[in-house]
Amino acid sequence: MAPIVPADKVVFGMQLPVQAQSKYFVEPWEVEAGPAEMLAVAKAADESGFFYVGVCDHVAIPDDLSPKMGAVWYDTIATLGWLAGQTKQTRLLSTVFNLAYRHPLVSAKSFATLDQLSGGRVIVGLGVGHVEREFAALGLDVTQRATLTEEAYPIFEQALATGVVDAMEIEPRAVQQPRPPIWFGGGVAAAVKRAARADGWIPQGTPQEQMPELVALFRAERGDDTGDIGAISEWIYVGEPGWDLGRPAVTGSPEQIAEAMQAWTSLGVNHLQVRFPSRSVTELVDQVTAFGTTVGPLL
Repeated sequence: MAPIVPADKVVFGMQLPVQAQSKYFVEPWEVEAGPAEMLAVAKAADESGFFYVGVCDHVAIPDDLSPKMGAVWYDTIATLGWLAGQTKQTRLLSTVFNLAYRHPLVSAKSFATLDQLSGGRVIVGLGVGHVEREFAALGLDVTQRATLTEEAYPIFEQALATGVVDAMEIEPRAVQQPRPPIWFGGGVAAAVKRAARADGWIPQGTPQEQMPELVALFRAERGDDTGDIGAISEWIYVGEPGWDLGRPAVTGSPEQIAEAMQAWTSLGVNHLQVRFPSRSVTELVDQVTAFGTTVGPLL
């Protein structure tokens, strides 16, 4: 299948706030926020040229991990379906959906329906997962997660692409044909090889210095220079913040930020997942709008 990112373009998207509240990235204001704030950010992204908005996937977080991972993880398909009815242009990305957790026919049915309801805006982001007790709670062995994914993927892809598996029909069909694009997440060689057999790769925080080797592996596995390659950017603040961001970030004028992003695009990246420090939903909406309208065109 052809890459979804237009040729010779760099696009940008974002993981939505509120939906996932891992302590590794959640802002304090999100803890008391809910659907209204999440929707405000999604609409700002939709109206400001963001290629996608993304939501994560976990089912249940063990008590011993919740202090770091948080326990708030809105259901992926339900959230994307809700967003489909309230946005117009931005694509809807699962970043990333654990294929091993559900039967592949169930997953294909969900994504095909979502693509139909959204008018063909789905990007299927898949991953293998990592939380041992979450796998166990679902009756699965975490050590077999790669094997489970590899076994499920051909069935999932066939069902999504053809609507038929073993003389069983699955309707409605996805709008995008032969199927919605599929990107695999991960930062190790096995994940990159898996992504190369699909349509694209979503590195999970892979640093710039590791990208050349993994991009080369992705290209070698595909045997050509096609395929969508992503990156999660540094934290970005458009303008001068005037407050302590609490973390390293790229700040300044749109031109300065676009120049910093070129360090990624020069490595072969064509879709950037950007992120913004913020003290409130209003500030985040302002940052999303500013990036989309002033930095995005420079990419």
